[in-house]
Amino acid sequence: MKTGEKVLQVSGVVVESLPGLLFRVKCQSSSGEKEVLAHLAGRLKLNRIRVVPGDKVTMEMTSENDTRGRIVRRL
Repeated sequence: MKTGEKVLQVSGVVVESLPGLLFRVKCQSSSGEKEVLAHLAGRLKLNRIRVVPGDKVTMEMTSENDTRGRIVRRL
């Protein structure tokens, strides 16, 4: 993310696990329910936090691109 960008924290549920530590996450937003492509944050990779379909997660997304995100916490 670039400096000065607005970061939104959104909660969602992992729907599908994809190759390369990518996940399809269904999240609730102001415009309704949608699916976002998200990757794991480095802290989760280092601590080997396992994320599987059905997990509730918290994501960070930029206000510019609402189709991609970064998973920062598994709830």
